Amino acid sequence: MTLWWMWIAAGLLYAAFLAWYQNWRGAVKAPEVETLLAGIRAANPEAAERNPDGAIRAFLESDDGREFFMLNLVKLSPELVPHPVTGVPVPARDALDTYTRTFIPALVRRGGHPAIAARKIGGYIDAWGVEPDPGWSIVGYMRYRSRRDLAILASDPRFGSAHDFKFAAMPSTFSFPTRPIILGLMSPRLWVGLLLATLAGIAQAVTLAVA
Repeated sequence: MTLWWMWIAAGLLYAAFLAWYQNWRGAVKAPEVETLLAGIRAANPEAAERNPDGAIRAFLESDDGREFFMLNLVKLSPELVPHPVTGVPVPARDALDTYTRTFIPALVRRGGHPAIAARKIGGYIDAWGVEPDPGWSIVGYMRYRSRRDLAILASDPRFGSAHDFKFAAMPSTFSFPTRPIILGLMSPRLWVGLLLATLAGIAQAVTLAVA
C-alpha cells in the first residue's frame, strides 16, 4: 500500500479535475432556454440590446452537451477612452484588462479557459466577399465547458459593470462558437493526466530510493 498511495492520490486528483472540466449535466433542456435567456437580459440589458438573442437562442436550443470554443475578434480603440467610472482617459487595453480580470476567473470556475490569445501583426493576406479589415487588434479562442455555462456566465450580474469596460475598449468586435476539426494543441484532459502520472512515478521512485 505504501508504494501505491501516490497512484491512488493521482487518480483521485484526476477524477477531481474531470469533475470540474467535464460537462456532467448534459445538454440544455427545452424548459431551461427561456430561463437562461431571461437571466441574460435581466443581468446585462445593454449587452442584450447590442446582441439580440436569436443566435444564442438557436445555439442553446441545438445544444449537444459538448464543449466548444468561442472565436473572438477584437478591435481595440487606438485612442484613449474614458474610464467608465472616473471618466479619466485611459488606454483601451487597460480598460479591457479590467474586464478580463472579472471574466477570466469566472470562466475558469465554470470549467472554461483561454485556449489561444494572439495579437494581430498584419493585414488581411487572403480575403474576399467580406468587409474591409476594420483594424482588428486581438484574436481570442476561449474554451467553454458547455453552452449552459456560456449562458450562466452571460447572466452573471457581476458582469453588468464589467461590460462597461469592454464596451469602452472595443469599438468593434464579433464572436461566434466553433468546434475544432483539427487541434494541434494538447487537451488538458491529456496533459493533466500525463503530469499527474509523471509526478506519481517520480514520487514512487523517490520512495523506493530512500527505503
